[in-house]
Amino acid sequence: MFLFRSKEEKELDFILQELKNFLSNNYKDQAHHCRKLLGEKSEEYFQAGKISKSQYNRYQQLYRHYTTIMKDYHH
Repeated sequence: MFLFRSKEEKELDFILQELKNFLSNNYKDQAHHCRKLLGEKSEEYFQAGKISKSQYNRYQQLYRHYTTIMKDYHH
């Protein structure tokens, strides 16, 4: 399943991993940046036809999940 991932999926997964790392280390600004980037890149790749509808839905669901979790993260 994970052996044949596209370059775009790998990039989105990397952004997601960075987001999780920043959250665990309490780097809020970087975590917000990664969250926004995840939403933007998944939208861009879907519109360009580089990821499927199911992949797009998965990344957008994660984007919404982290948006909800991080809504009160301020300095």
